[in-house]
Amino acid sequence: MAAAGVRARCGCASARRALYWRHPTGRQAMTTTHAAAGDAPLHDPGSGPPVAALVGQGLPVPCLDGVRRPYADLDAAASTSALPAVAERVADVLPWYSSVHRGAGHKSQLATAAYERARADILAFAGRDPDRDTAILCRNTTEAVNHLAHRLRLDPADVVVSTAVEHHANLLPWARVATRRFVECGLEGTFDLAAVVAALDARPAARLLAVTGASNITGWLPPVGAMIAEAHARGVPVLVDGAQRAPHLPLPPEADFVAFSGHKMYAPYGAGALIGPRDAFADGEPFLAGGGAVEFVSLDEVIWTSPPEREEAGSPNVLGALALGTAAAELPALGWDRIAAHDRALAQRLRGGLAAIGGVRLLGPGLEVATLPIATFLIEGVPHALAAARLSAEFGVGVRHGCFCAHPYLQRLLGLDAAGTRRFRDAAVDRDRRGRPGAVRASAGIATTIQDVDRLLEGVAAVASGPPPVEYLRDAGTGEAWPAGFPRPAEPGRGGSGESS
Repeated sequence: MAAAGVRARCGCASARRALYWRHPTGRQAMTTTHAAAGDAPLHDPGSGPPVAALVGQGLPVPCLDGVRRPYADLDAAASTSALPAVAERVADVLPWYSSVHRGAGHKSQLATAAYERARADILAFAGRDPDRDTAILCRNTTEAVNHLAHRLRLDPADVVVSTAVEHHANLLPWARVATRRFVECGLEGTFDLAAVVAALDARPAARLLAVTGASNITGWLPPVGAMIAEAHARGVPVLVDGAQRAPHLPLPPEADFVAFSGHKMYAPYGAGALIGPRDAFADGEPFLAGGGAVEFVSLDEVIWTSPPEREEAGSPNVLGALALGTAAAELPALGWDRIAAHDRALAQRLRGGLAAIGGVRLLGPGLEVATLPIATFLIEGVPHALAAARLSAEFGVGVRHGCFCAHPYLQRLLGLDAAGTRRFRDAAVDRDRRGRPGAVRASAGIATTIQDVDRLLEGVAAVASGPPPVEYLRDAGTGEAWPAGFPRPAEPGRGGSGESS
């Protein structure tokens, strides 16, 4: 079958931006946004080139001044758009979609082969031995860590060593099953290897070290390799939360377990992976109980099958798995060295540029410390929700604001004392998010250009220098700000542009 195509094309003569989607039947649909008078020009592809383009990149968005600017997506740490190869792979397989495993029909056989090929690609992406390890396909990193927390069969008295830097996904699941011992961080949001060693050497002995491979707030890269070596020297297995690391750097193959998500690595189709030794999942009850995970069931007995099927009860997300497998093959093919060089250039421009703007406070380690291209910051006198809303409505720049699912870490970065933390908690109890502490985060990926970063810096400088041009309203329930009278985006698709009429 001919490959389906996803193309982003710009017709210079008509100043038209189009996203083409070739349907597997041969029909061609087109979502087009026409540039009107006052539209800002699209990026010059010869200046600050990205590592790869993404589906929908640079679509114009309306701004308060009437100009429609190409969207500058600086929210890659939250979610990414799809690589064209990922979208094409899903489109190719969609006509042949079927339930996998045990189906005798031709479509089921094809779907099963594609699904298992994706599993193999995901395992290879993590640098693992297919004879020893397995990849369990799930929804995301959060589900993967919850899955592992169940399968390790920990006792409430068992100790899991973790850190104050973690995302909630690597904090909350362990609280349900074990006792947690934390490695604290300093005001810059970092810790050293000695602190990890001290936590591992404390008594009672640790059963697991669960640590992030990269911070989702500061982009800081803990010394993962050295941490794993110290844990293994003490007989302690290690889980690495690879959600932020996976799109930027190879995952550490020496870790016992790794977890990561497709939606952060250019495969936003609802799949993630938990990878670890096959024998860790060979005994005991799986996290989910249901069809596909069994060899025999009676009304009184169940015999579970072998991993990985043992851990994937129910009909799996076949298309999500194919998307994740494709991204897992595409990212190394782009070149880790090339991605790392791109990240370094963006991180230097992003963090250095923000630190140079008056009234801006950059959170995290100093500029001399290498990080991923992630920068979280405060603007003096400007609530974080208002700053993020202004960047979007006035400059067409997409960022994130709030606490980034890492409340303990952000509290430390903000320097909140006990009273400040108590006010944070009270605001959460009241369900009024307008007064909650937080910050603004800008994060880049393989499709980000230097021009995107410069537009962010221009916007931040403008927000820091004076009041907004119009009144902004705040919603108590969501905490979001929005310019009064400016239409909110409508649902995209069905020929729509995502704009309100």
